[in-house]
Amino acid sequence: MANVVVVGSQWGDEGKGKIVDWLSERADIVVRFQGGHNAGHTLVIDGVSYKLSLLPSGVVREGKLAVIGNGVVVDPHALIAEIDRLEQQGVKISPENLRIADNATLILSLHRELDGLREDAASNSGTKIGTTRRGIGPAYEDKVGRRAIRVMDLADKDSLALKVDRILTHHNALRRGFGEPEIAHATIMEELTSVADRILPYRETVWLLLDKARRRGSRILFEGAQGTLLDIDHGTYPFVTSSNTVAGQAAAGSGMGPGAVGYILGITKAYTTRVGEGPFPTELTDEVGQFLGERGREFGTVTGRKRRCGWFDAALVRQSVATNGIHGIALTKLDVLDGLDEIKICVGYMLDGEQIDHLPASQGAQQRVEPIYVTLEGWKESTVGARKWADLPAQAIKYVRQVEELIGAPVALLSTSPERDDTILVTDPFED
Repeated sequence: MANVVVVGSQWGDEGKGKIVDWLSERADIVVRFQGGHNAGHTLVIDGVSYKLSLLPSGVVREGKLAVIGNGVVVDPHALIAEIDRLEQQGVKISPENLRIADNATLILSLHRELDGLREDAASNSGTKIGTTRRGIGPAYEDKVGRRAIRVMDLADKDSLALKVDRILTHHNALRRGFGEPEIAHATIMEELTSVADRILPYRETVWLLLDKARRRGSRILFEGAQGTLLDIDHGTYPFVTSSNTVAGQAAAGSGMGPGAVGYILGITKAYTTRVGEGPFPTELTDEVGQFLGERGREFGTVTGRKRRCGWFDAALVRQSVATNGIHGIALTKLDVLDGLDEIKICVGYMLDGEQIDHLPASQGAQQRVEPIYVTLEGWKESTVGARKWADLPAQAIKYVRQVEELIGAPVALLSTSPERDDTILVTDPFED
């Protein structure tokens, strides 16, 4: 029996919500280990859609413990709103099924405001990153700068006041530079004390809780947000998120040692999408790209932004397999490719007249690469709802096998619709 880490192998939006929900039925504990409320999962259970941003996917299932790890940055107001929204849908959330690491960093209003000020300034100069303006990056900056407010600080008002002074010294200096008014100490204190009673009941020494659970033999599912190509170190920098999104962060972002991490499952879309700015070698701006976007309903769960669409990039996913140590992939949205006459897969790139097999780290080089494609025959039959290999057209199976060969990892699960049971299981990650 293995604990399982779920990561996105592309630029996010790979369909992690459904797969995590499918796996959570087999897990005892589901842990979020990085990111904030800038990434969303949509779960469809018995025809009801649940939209999650901060809460781990396991929270919608009875008998599961959902944990927000120390690697997550938590907007308390967004969290409270998400809890209230789910409770209106009949989901019961209490300290019995939700715990938050006491050393998790909080996102404050000043973080959101700074995020917006920077993005506006960057937009005017043509250098915007395309953030969600939710304060994620500035909160991580304060964490690294050792001036963050953490969940545990809400319980100690005397210490909290001193920490608010420290963080305001930094932020008010930045605000003066933007020509913005300074923030009063009392404003932030009120903001924090107003949410303390709602947040503190959930606080937990998460590393200890998880260590005890591991020793009991509990099954732990680690749930990542965004995707590998948005990783602060290994992604298409600077058009990335502000945290490590790779599987190694599951250990650091939860307080468990690397030895507790078992099977690593890479969620992989059968084509490629990206939201916001940044390089995208296989992007399609023609009718095929429009077809993929419309058929795949490619709009962000959190932001509603339209996603850019393109052919599957095996070179990029092969890179993700290596940086995550992926054991197997969950291939999603295969059904979106139904009906295409031909399907292309990127196998490498041409850069300045030379052939390369990976995306270089240089921003300039990323903009200059040209994809090298192999072309496969498409299929006209529907794959929607297929639950066994025999239900798939021969050409669809050929496509899947080609993907496996090119990325260097097997397909462990194959998803053929948003419904959780429309899944072909090859390898159960918990039993591998």
